[in-house]
Amino acid sequence: MKNNIALIGMMGSGKTTVAEELHKLLPDYALVDIDKEIEKGSGRKIPELFLKFGEAHFRALENEKIRKFSNNTDQIIALGGGAFENEENRKLLLKNCTVIYLKASAQEIYNRIKNEFHRPLLRKNFSVERIDEIMKKREVNYKKADFMIVTDGKTPQKAALEIKGVIK
Repeated sequence: MKNNIALIGMMGSGKTTVAEELHKLLPDYALVDIDKEIEKGSGRKIPELFLKFGEAHFRALENEKIRKFSNNTDQIIALGGGAFENEENRKLLLKNCTVIYLKASAQEIYNRIKNEFHRPLLRKNFSVERIDEIMKKREVNYKKADFMIVTDGKTPQKAALEIKGVIK
């Protein structure tokens, strides 16, 4: 039985913010942000982990946290943009969570995160085209989610209400 809600999608699609709003609508659910759990467990910020140890190390830590939290119940889990690329993560999440793909256009994502310089995958060649390129690679897996919510032009509250509507 799926007793968790997992939010997946590109960086800037609204996963963390929408998860916080969804938590207000579903206060009996615990709120888990995988990136924050990684930072808490490692004592380092995500950009530092990428820079110092590389993406593979970060993905191993991410997988460890997903294994830990996806087996609990009654949680809203916000995932990093690349977490759903890992087959083991996908299987665990699809088995134990109602997976919601928060979809936003490359232009919308660019507009949301253009002033955020902590995004490790966008340190080089940051552009709408680069975001679109990453999205196209990941879309095949994102579409395996149970539901898709488009977040373009929506407030986080509106997206959270839509999610509540599809999971009830």
